[in-house]
Amino acid sequence: MAFLTEPAPPYGTAEEIAPGIRRIVAPNPGRMTYHGTNAWLVDTDDGLTVIDPGPDNAAHVAALVTATGGAIARILLTHTHPDHVGAAAALKAATGAPVLSFGRPWHKDFAPDIAVADGDDIGGLTALHTPGHASDHLCFIWRDGVLFSGDHVMSWNTSIVSPPDGDMGAYMRGLRALLARDDTLYLGGHGPPLPNPQGLVRAMLGHRMGRESAIRAALTDAPRTPADIVDALYTGLDTGLKRAAERTVLAHLIKLGAERRAQEIGGCWRLPD
Repeated sequence: MAFLTEPAPPYGTAEEIAPGIRRIVAPNPGRMTYHGTNAWLVDTDDGLTVIDPGPDNAAHVAALVTATGGAIARILLTHTHPDHVGAAAALKAATGAPVLSFGRPWHKDFAPDIAVADGDDIGGLTALHTPGHASDHLCFIWRDGVLFSGDHVMSWNTSIVSPPDGDMGAYMRGLRALLARDDTLYLGGHGPPLPNPQGLVRAMLGHRMGRESAIRAALTDAPRTPADIVDALYTGLDTGLKRAAERTVLAHLIKLGAERRAQEIGGCWRLPD
C-alpha cells in the first residue's frame, strides 16, 4: 500500500491545511500514533469546531486555546480512545465548549455533553458512523470533498481492529461505504492529509480480504492460535507490534466465525467440519 509520510511537525503550532481548516499535532508520537494525534480546527457554520482535541497534555491544550483564542463552539470527537479524548475535559474547562461524541462511547468513564448519531448535522459537518476500529467511531463529512476520517482511514498506516470493541466485519463494511463516496481529501486522526483517497481505501480493503484468505489457508493443516497465525504470516514483524497483529488476526477470526467459515475450540481456531 502507498502510505504517506511527512516530517515531524512543530508541536504547538496551528498549520493551515485547507481554507477554514487548521491542524495542531499533539506531542504524543508513537508506533500507533505516528507523529501524534491531529487536532483539527474547523471554521464551521456557527463558530469554530475542534475535532479530536488529542491526549491529556497541558502544553497541547494551551496551544489549542491560544490558536482559537478560547472561542470554540464545540469539541467534537471521532471516537473516545484516550489519544483523542484525553484533552477534552481540560479544553472544555478552559473554553466552556461542550463535548460531542457518538451516543454510546467506548470510554466507560466518559459521557458526552451532546450525543451524536449517524446522519446528524453539526455546524455543517455530517456525522457518518463507521465502527470497526472503535464501536463509537464517527467520520465527519465536510464541504468541498473533505472528510475527517479519524482512525478509520489514515494516510500513514492501517488501523488496528482489536476485539471485543473492534469489529473486523464492521470495519470492512465501513471501508466499502467510504468507497461508494466521491470525497477528494481525507483528514485523518494521525498522519498527513490524504488526497484522492479512494485508491488507498481500495488497497486497504483488498489487504484485509487477502489477509482473511491467508488466515483460512493457515488453518488448513491444523488448528492454530492467533499467535501461531501471526508467526506464520507476519514475517519480519517488529516484536513491539506482535500484540497488535494478534488482536487484528483475532478480529479476522471472529468475523470468520460469525460467517461460519472458522470455529474456535479451546482457544485454537480451525476450519469448520
